[in-house]
Amino acid sequence: MSPIFTLFSFVRPYRKRAAAALLGLALLVVMDLAIPRLIQRIIDQGIARHNPGVVVRTALLMLGISVLSAVIAVLNNILSVQVGEGVARDLRQALFSKIQTFSYGDLDRMKTGLLMVRLASDTSALQRLTQVSLRIGTRAPLLMVGSLILMVRTSPSLALTMLPLLAVTSAILILFVLKMEPLFRSVQQKLDRLNTVLQENIAGARLVKAFVRADHEGARFGAANEELTGRSVRAMRFMSTLSPALTVCINIGMVLVIGVGGRQAIAGRMSIGQIVAFTNYLLTTMTPLIMMTMLSNVWAGGLASAKRVREVLETVPEVQDAPALVCGFYPQTSTAESDPQAKLGAPAADAKDLSVDAPPSVRFEDVSFHYRNGTLARGSYPRASAAEADPQQRLGAPAAGAVLEDIDFAVEAGQTAAVLGATGSGKSSLVQLVPRLYDVTAGSVRIDGADVRGLRQASLLGSIGLVPQETVLFSGTVRDNIRYGRPDAAEADVVAAAKTAQAHEFIMALPQGYDSRVEARGTNFSGGQKQRLAIARALLIRPRVLILDDSTSAVDIETETRIQAGLATDDPTRITFVVAQRISTVLNADTIIVLDKGRVVARGRHGDLIQTSPIYREIYDSQLGGEAP
Repeated sequence: MSPIFTLFSFVRPYRKRAAAALLGLALLVVMDLAIPRLIQRIIDQGIARHNPGVVVRTALLMLGISVLSAVIAVLNNILSVQVGEGVARDLRQALFSKIQTFSYGDLDRMKTGLLMVRLASDTSALQRLTQVSLRIGTRAPLLMVGSLILMVRTSPSLALTMLPLLAVTSAILILFVLKMEPLFRSVQQKLDRLNTVLQENIAGARLVKAFVRADHEGARFGAANEELTGRSVRAMRFMSTLSPALTVCINIGMVLVIGVGGRQAIAGRMSIGQIVAFTNYLLTTMTPLIMMTMLSNVWAGGLASAKRVREVLETVPEVQDAPALVCGFYPQTSTAESDPQAKLGAPAADAKDLSVDAPPSVRFEDVSFHYRNGTLARGSYPRASAAEADPQQRLGAPAAGAVLEDIDFAVEAGQTAAVLGATGSGKSSLVQLVPRLYDVTAGSVRIDGADVRGLRQASLLGSIGLVPQETVLFSGTVRDNIRYGRPDAAEADVVAAAKTAQAHEFIMALPQGYDSRVEARGTNFSGGQKQRLAIARALLIRPRVLILDDSTSAVDIETETRIQAGLATDDPTRITFVVAQRISTVLNADTIIVLDKGRVVARGRHGDLIQTSPIYREIYDSQLGGEAP
C-alpha cells in the first residue's frame, strides 16, 4: 500500500466534506480566471471605446465575484480544517490501537521515542498535508491548468511562445519535489533519534543525576540536536534556491509577453486588453508554481511521514491468535505466507478459549527459544534471525545462540515453581513464554494440555496474573491501580488482594487510604510499596497461573515471607511461578528449576538440590553461607 493510499483511506470517512471543499476550490478557480477577462473587457470595450457604462457594470461584477470568492474561501477553510483534524484524530487512534496489538518482540524493535514521533510529529505533518491539499494545494494546479487554457484562447501564437518556458519551470518544480522528499524523510529520522535520547533522559533523570552524567547526556543530546539541525539546514538551503529560480522564469516570461505582444499590438494583430489579460494569465500560471514551492516542504514532509506511519500500521505483530499465527510463523501477504498451516499442509484451526473447569497445569515440552532478531537480550537489534531465513528452524531445530534450549518440565495445580539462576540465564524469558508474550522457537508450552499458540490471547492472559520485573503504576488512585485488570471489582476484593500482598497496612497509613493519589510511574511510592501494589493488582483478577518475575526484590525478607504465606492460602489450586535472585525466596517451593546458560541443569526441591546440584549449592553458600540443614 502506497503512503498516499494510506492517507486516502483515512480521508474516506470525510469524503463528503472533502468533496465540498474541492468543489468550492473549483468555483474559486473559475472566478479567479474570470477576472482577467473582465479586465480585458473594461480596457477594450469600456476605456478604448469611451463607454463608462461598460466600465461601471464590469467593475460591479468584479466586486460581486470578489465578495462571493471570500465567502467560498471561508467555507473551504472551515471544511478543510474539519477534515484535517478528523484525519489526525483517526490516525492517532489507529496508531495507538495498533501499538496495543504489538507483542513484546515488536516493542523491543520499535523504540518508545520512535513511536511517540509517529503519534505526534508525523500525524501533525499528515494533518497539514490534508489541509493544504484541500485549500491551496489543489487550487494551485487548477489555476495553472485553467490559465494555460485561457492563454491559448487569448492568443494562440503568444501561448506557443510561452510553452517552452512553462515546460522548463514545471521540470524545475518536479525536480525539487523529488529531491526534497528524501531530505525531509532524513530530517524525520534525525527527529526520531532526538526524541529517543530525550525520552531516555527524562525517564532516567534520577539515574543521570545519581551518576553525575549530566555532561555526558548533554553531549549525547547535543550531538543528536546538531545532526537534526544539520539535516534541517540542508533541506531548507536546497528549498530556498527554488523561489529565486522560479522568479527568474516569471520575469523572463513577462519580458517575452511585453516584447512579442507589443510588436503584435503595434501591427494591429492584438489589442491592449488582450496583452493585459495574457499577462494576468501568465502570472496566474506562474504564481501557483511559486505557491507550490512554498508548500512543497509540507508535501515532502507529509509523504515522508505517511511512509513512517504506514510502517507502524502495516507491522504484523509477532504474536497473533490462530489461524493468523500458529507455531511461530510470521504472516505477510499471500495465503501461503499468512496461513502457516497451509505451509504445513494442514487446515488452520481457530483460536480457542482456555478451559477454566479443570485444575490448571503448565507443561514445557522440549522448548527452545531465541528472540526473533537473534539477540540474547532485549534491546539488541541485529540482522534477520536464522529462524526467519531457515524454515526448518521454525519447524523445530534449535537456533544458534538460543536463549533457552531443551526445556522440559511440568507444574501441576497448587504447586509453586521457582526459577533460579545467574543473571542472563533465561529466567524471565522462560516465564514470559507461559502468557505467550513471546512465541517459542521450537517445542510447545501447554496449559491444561492446550498449546498456548492455539488459545485466544484475551482468554489466555485473562487467566494469568503477571508481575514483571519493572513495576509500572499509572497516575490515578491506589484503588484504580489495584483494579486495573478488573475495574468492576468489589471493595472487599480489592482489600483482600491488598492484604494478601501485604499492602493494606501501608495503604491505610496514607492520608486518603485507597483514594490516595499515585503520581505518574508511581514516583511517590517506594520500590517495595510499588511491588506490593503490583502483586495485589495481579491477585485481584483471580489468576489460575501467577507469575512473579523477581517482584519481591525490593521488600524485606520478613515481608516477603508473609507474602509467600498469603499466596499459599489464597488459592490452593493456583500455579505460581517465582523468578528470584535470592535463595531465601525459593526455599519452600514445590519445585526449583535451576537455569544455566539457557538450559535446565537441576530440578527438584531444596533438600534434594542442596545435595545433588553443585550450582544450586554454590548459589546457596554464596548467599546464606555455612552448611545446609
